[in-house]
Amino acid sequence: MLDVRGLTVRYGALRVADGVTFTVNAGDWLMIAGPNGAGKTTVLNAVSQGVPYTGDVLLGGRDVRRMPSRARARRMGLLSQSHAMGYAFTVEEIVRLGRYAYSGAFAGPDEADERAVTEALAFTGMEPYRTHSVLTLSGGELQRAFLAQLFAQNPPLLLLDEPTSHLDLAYQRQTFQLIRDWLTQPGRAAVSVVHDLSLALRYGTRALLMSGGRTVACGGVREALSRENLARVYGMDVHGWMTEMLEQWKA
Repeated sequence: MLDVRGLTVRYGALRVADGVTFTVNAGDWLMIAGPNGAGKTTVLNAVSQGVPYTGDVLLGGRDVRRMPSRARARRMGLLSQSHAMGYAFTVEEIVRLGRYAYSGAFAGPDEADERAVTEALAFTGMEPYRTHSVLTLSGGELQRAFLAQLFAQNPPLLLLDEPTSHLDLAYQRQTFQLIRDWLTQPGRAAVSVVHDLSLALRYGTRALLMSGGRTVACGGVREALSRENLARVYGMDVHGWMTEMLEQWKA
């Protein structure tokens, strides 16, 4: 579904991503992990055409740079970490924007659009907030509104940049379960930037571990996020630390 080859992003002389290569097949949930400044979000932004890059990004075998924006939006969608809102859109209006790739700017919504919006609101638990202004939402509620927009857009490939960074534990669990359920349909895949390695291990099928803009390991999630690889990247015994922290809950 997605083939990234030698992806490099430069800011002046600085290489923020350096020759990153990976593939995503149907059914995959690829977790991109690594410390702050590893280049994780940069890779996601480059794949979604948000920043210039060299190398190749192929979506279904097609060069993403040559795809019309609406065609691209029907094939993949991005959920960012944060959202700057300056206008009092309602939650429903935000979610409805996910249907732009299908209906266009001036065409009225059809039955399929209405069904997609309603299902996305229900799927994310945002139906009670349908008519609320997004300016009144908490950070977690706002993130769920944009997740609902992505589900309404319904591309086969989801790009998720820290999808639960503003959510409490209950909604973290709900969100990752929803994405896992979404992935059970044939022909779908997801790529997530994560800091929480426990979530990566629980939900990911594959992982890309990065440091300093480069790939340290890529493969099965437990293979890539092995004790040795994590120690190399984080400069500490991550496995030991996480085990020690979880021991507190057994008291």
